[in-house]
Amino acid sequence: MSRRAYVLGICAAGALAAVVYVAFEAGVQRARHDAAPSAASSIVATASTADRVASSARQATPGDATTGRRVLYWHDPMVPGPKFDKPGKSPFMDMQLVPVYADDAPPADGVPIDPRVQQSLGIRTARAVTGSLSTAISVVGNVAYNERDIVVVQARSNGFVEKLFVRAALDPVRKGQRLAELYVPEWIAAQEEYLEAKRLRTDVDALALGGLADAAAQRMRLAGMTEELIREVDAKGAVQSRFTVTSPIDGVVGELSAREGMTIASGAPLFRLNGLATVWVNAEVPEAAAAGLRPGMSVEARTPALAGVVFKGHVSAIVPEVNPATRTLKARVELANPGGRLVPGMFATVDLKTARRSDAVLVPSEAVIRTGTRAIVILAHAGGRFAPVEVKIGDESDGRTEIRDGVRAGDEVVVSGQFLIDSEANLKSALRRMDGAPETAGDAMKVAPAGEHDHAMHAQHSGGHDPTMHAPNPADHDPIHAAPTPGAHEHGAHNPAPAVR
Repeated sequence: MSRRAYVLGICAAGALAAVVYVAFEAGVQRARHDAAPSAASSIVATASTADRVASSARQATPGDATTGRRVLYWHDPMVPGPKFDKPGKSPFMDMQLVPVYADDAPPADGVPIDPRVQQSLGIRTARAVTGSLSTAISVVGNVAYNERDIVVVQARSNGFVEKLFVRAALDPVRKGQRLAELYVPEWIAAQEEYLEAKRLRTDVDALALGGLADAAAQRMRLAGMTEELIREVDAKGAVQSRFTVTSPIDGVVGELSAREGMTIASGAPLFRLNGLATVWVNAEVPEAAAAGLRPGMSVEARTPALAGVVFKGHVSAIVPEVNPATRTLKARVELANPGGRLVPGMFATVDLKTARRSDAVLVPSEAVIRTGTRAIVILAHAGGRFAPVEVKIGDESDGRTEIRDGVRAGDEVVVSGQFLIDSEANLKSALRRMDGAPETAGDAMKVAPAGEHDHAMHAQHSGGHDPTMHAPNPADHDPIHAAPTPGAHEHGAHNPAPAVR
């Protein structure tokens, strides 16, 4: 019996505790519901007081009693965008607002930097000039024969090759050097006819038979004999049974088709000679850089086989075809080859310089700050002021960059220390104005005071409806002042939170 009584006592105590807790919660909810109208009235009164204080602050010129300097506004250095019209605690960080004085504000034409600070930062400037920009392109290629300097030696008539003086391909030859000795029966008959007509003209009647000798000479020409051979026959007065073929140019034998004792037909190729006075370099130019190429451009070429030797030439032609494997165009570069030192197959590096318009505005490339989406140049104004300017850049070559918009010829640009100036401009909101970032009162009001977030979170966790979230605020009609921070009552009603400007 005693155990049963003990259990019943425990159950009765638990039920009593539950009834007491439910009654306590009901009392708390009723007290909160009754206190809501008075809280809303308090918030409205606090907002009206803050509005009157802020209005009188706008009418009076704020100043620092300690330094006597005129204060423009207060701000949080960690969040420099929003501006406040009175000192106080920052709604963003656990710190006091910092005043910004009138003599500290950046002027409209840039950020002022003391000359001593400029010297410490190592700031250097250069003048933007107008000039011509030449873009240098370095490409590679292989040396090849100049196909415009190839000579083919052919047989002028049917005959036989009796002797060869050049017996292998790629043998070097000189102009006038003997290549082969030919026997041509048709030429022998033509010579005999010419010599007979010449003798008859001398012995009988020069006037009557002069035309016969001329006809015989014409027949030798039609048979393929050169004027030099005809003059030789005429001078010696005897039939020339053997004829020597000579080289018309300096070069090498590219192809040898004749052999001793072989029969040749009229028009058959005997030798193909390649000149070496000039050679080609077939340079592979990327298609992205081919737009600036023009025939006739001067070039310089170097080859590892001849270290330190520079060969000069020009672009003779641009082949209108893109290699699908390498996505390059072939530029035929013609180079002078003194001494025949460049031979086909050599690897060569070619430097091309493309000329641009001569009235381009040029600045040192180190003066341009590239952010990835835009380019910025720091201009140096009179009085030690510096201002960032967004520019449009063009080509770049030899340490200079073309400026197509944003800088004029004669402007002073910063070429060293501009990143430190950029940081200083960020601290003083110079770049913020250039970027178009919000600095006006309407944009600054988008940042809610810290107390509003705390009040809203309390209402959400309590599960009830917070009427203060819909209380009328007189500052809603003022584009300069925001609502005061509810948390300000914790520090005293006489010290409302500063308003955002």
